[in-house]
Amino acid sequence: MQVQIEESWKNRLAPEFEKDYFRILTDFVRSEYTHYTIYPPGKLIFNAFNLCPFDKVKVVIIGQDPYHGPGQAHGLCFSVNHGIQFPPSLMNIFKEIKADIGHDAPTSGNLTRWAEQGVLLLNATLTVRAHQAGSHQKKGWEEFTDAAIKLLAEEKEHLVFILWGAYAQKKGAFIDRNKHLVLASAHPSPLSAYNGFFGNKHFSKTNAYLKANGKEEINW
Repeated sequence: MQVQIEESWKNRLAPEFEKDYFRILTDFVRSEYTHYTIYPPGKLIFNAFNLCPFDKVKVVIIGQDPYHGPGQAHGLCFSVNHGIQFPPSLMNIFKEIKADIGHDAPTSGNLTRWAEQGVLLLNATLTVRAHQAGSHQKKGWEEFTDAAIKLLAEEKEHLVFILWGAYAQKKGAFIDRNKHLVLASAHPSPLSAYNGFFGNKHFSKTNAYLKANGKEEINW
């Protein structure tokens, strides 16, 4: 099956594209885009992969679901398009960056600049029906994104996996902690940010680990 995705990922994920679950998923997603408003726009479904080739990945942040409001989602977890108001979780991420490393919040919530530095901003589910959170869960996306995380964890070393909240922690439970740095805390959502997200210092810890392993730090 032909999938429009960055070449280094296409080569490694090729076996997934031939599996039954992926065919069923593709049929479902195509039908959804035909009948409903779906986010992100079709050409941006694999944006996280396209902006961050396999060989460039240094950090993986795992999200759950794309934003389901107009103009927000563009294929990167926690990120929104230029000109869109910061969702609460993203606002809290910027607050923690300020407290951790002193960087002021940017004017835009678009995290493309992180992706281009090697941060894979990967949602577990890559599509969603407008205004219906979780509407595309358990359709096959989770299996596909598990395969991508597994490839990274097995083929690379000294990556940083950032797991915010119980869902991401469960998804990343298999990652070898001796081979990679795994940073886990509460989710940046206002419902949980004060239960351990604020003060987690994940941004400075990530950079310290990258530096110690001879990699360029991320400009958060």
